Amino acid sequence: MSPMGGRFSSLTTRGRAFLAAGGAAAVCALVLGQKDLLRVAVFLVALPIVTVLVVARTRYRIAASRSIQPVRVPVGQQSSVRLRLENAGRMPTGLLLLEDQVPYVLGARPRFVLDRMSARWRRDVGYAVRSDVRGRFPIGPLSLRVTDPFGLVELTRSFKAQDTLLVTPEIHALPPARVGGEWATNGENRPRSSTADGQEDITVREYRDGDDLRRVHWRSSARRGELMVRREEQPWQSRATLFLDTRRIGHRGSGPASSFEWAVSAAASIGVHLLRRGYSTRLVTDAGAAVAATSRESGPSADAEGLLLDALAVVGQSSTGQLSHASINLPRDGSHGVLIAVLGVLTPAEAEAMVRFRQRASSALAIVIDSPSWALGKERAPEEVAEQLSESLSMLRRGGWRVAVARAGEAIPQVWARLTLGEGASVGDTARAPHQTAAVAPDAAGTPSPPPDLVGGRTP
Repeated sequence: MSPMGGRFSSLTTRGRAFLAAGGAAAVCALVLGQKDLLRVAVFLVALPIVTVLVVARTRYRIAASRSIQPVRVPVGQQSSVRLRLENAGRMPTGLLLLEDQVPYVLGARPRFVLDRMSARWRRDVGYAVRSDVRGRFPIGPLSLRVTDPFGLVELTRSFKAQDTLLVTPEIHALPPARVGGEWATNGENRPRSSTADGQEDITVREYRDGDDLRRVHWRSSARRGELMVRREEQPWQSRATLFLDTRRIGHRGSGPASSFEWAVSAAASIGVHLLRRGYSTRLVTDAGAAVAATSRESGPSADAEGLLLDALAVVGQSSTGQLSHASINLPRDGSHGVLIAVLGVLTPAEAEAMVRFRQRASSALAIVIDSPSWALGKERAPEEVAEQLSESLSMLRRGGWRVAVARAGEAIPQVWARLTLGEGASVGDTARAPHQTAAVAPDAAGTPSPPPDLVGGRTP
């Protein structure tokens, strides 16, 4: 297409009508020999042509910006998007048509019509978005259509800027309960202790560039033949590991009402619950994803919660076939602290793998989802599945796990209360298992860890 043809493609319906009317008037004027009608025809044809040439040479300086509040929102809640337009040039604009690009899950594509914008004029428009599914959704770019004052020509401009809206899983308030947990420092060592002869047991490490020379421990340096410095003491902090089973084979249902979405929401609720009570929380999945979030000593950290929720907002189902020692992405060294698992349907072999990982945790709690109850009667061999689930639960309990079964329609706080407080336990669930008290587990150096703390209170 020639440059001139591209310019005339911006004519509106009104502009094309002017050209058609001008052409028809010119033919009639020539046939009838009417000079006045010919003048009208020239005017009708010239007006859209001149407008196209003028608008093509005119550079509209329109600036646009977008803000989203809040940028992170739970499913089912609204977020506000505000667009700011500014005519930074000296030329006034005609009618403006705005269209912002949004995914279909956030609602209909917003469109706005603005009247003529004078020079240096500024306008603000806004709209709301809402999603019933979690995820990371791009918003933008913004497209802008500008018309001339006569409405004969329409120009389309697109801005490249995009923003992101993060829709996180729904978070439920959980009742405080004692779950135990290993106390660990958030620094590099334990506080000092005293040896049997009363001398101070000082923990040291190799000297690193930038270390303060006043921290050099000369006695250890002389004994090892290299500079050694004292390690800094750090306050104690409870530690928790949250495991989420994302296997597609372990869940049933589809969409927001599936057992997998219930599990993600439960993991988000438990993770935020632990962070707000001072736990250093590590989220791991069978697919290899791992996120570590640490709350501040002064109180809950929005950054730590955001880090956890950002990961859960985009987590998807994995193709892992079976939970095993290789697929469970838990740390291979050190202790897990308190280990909390949200699991799909388990086989006895998978339950045995979870029991092995229980050995490095001061206490272990598991929510096992009765996925067939989400299948609406379409599960194959339901008796066989129920028997397999019952055997897996028995193995977990014998291995030291505190277990609660989650069925379709049950609220997450209700299952959490049954798991931690023993409230509302039903036959075949926590009522059959004795209430376990978290034991004091020794750390890597053989020193017993401090006693389990109370979730809902502050950590010393």
